[in-house]
Amino acid sequence: MSPRFVISLVAGMVLTAPLHAEDGKPKGVVELFTSQGCSSCPPADAAFRKLVSQGDVIALAYHVDYWNYLGWTDTFSSKENTERQYGYARMMGRSNVYTPQVMVNGRDHLTGSDLSAINGKIDTFSTEGKGLTVPVDAQMHGDELEIKIGAGEGKANVVLVYFDKEKTITVEKGENSGKKISYLNSVSDVETIGMWDGKSANLTLPASVLQKPGLEGCAVLLQAATADGDPAAILGATIVMAGKNI
Repeated sequence: MSPRFVISLVAGMVLTAPLHAEDGKPKGVVELFTSQGCSSCPPADAAFRKLVSQGDVIALAYHVDYWNYLGWTDTFSSKENTERQYGYARMMGRSNVYTPQVMVNGRDHLTGSDLSAINGKIDTFSTEGKGLTVPVDAQMHGDELEIKIGAGEGKANVVLVYFDKEKTITVEKGENSGKKISYLNSVSDVETIGMWDGKSANLTLPASVLQKPGLEGCAVLLQAATADGDPAAILGATIVMAGKNI
């Protein structure tokens, strides 16, 4: 995935925020590591769909490439998605990865098909002060996307995660051969655009870099990193979607 700032802004479309949490802010960030070629993944993909429909969390699906050898090359997979998952494993002191795996707030992992446990972990983190404690907001102003980050403790990267809202794939080979599966929020690119040092900050992206047909959404993550650069706790987040102008 090459570094770039990209959000689809075709004629007649604006950025809209789809979350409907009680206070207008997401409760947490759920990252699913999945594969079209993994026989254990369809139940997790279904649970992920329910999670997205809840509307109170930011849910992102990273398709990994290490199951492609089984006969079907995941159409959304990338080595970068696999590297992100291994980065989380190193952060947690683990030597292995698996699918379907979920990371909650960049802090802990769960089996991706256990929706009840995932929601429970989100609620637990919130009560323990490990939720999204730093305000993050992204809004269009004229021909610019302005990202506002509140004050807090620690240091973190400002990360943009680009994704496609929904695509249906007919798997023709491998463990899921013959299945037609609809995938939500499949990540297509990840880009670090800045750093945050605990003070409130504003970042502005010009319209000239907000151009890529077909890209439907972008999550903004305020994410800490280990000394080795591996992803760690997510301190704040928001999401923007391309929607029709009513």
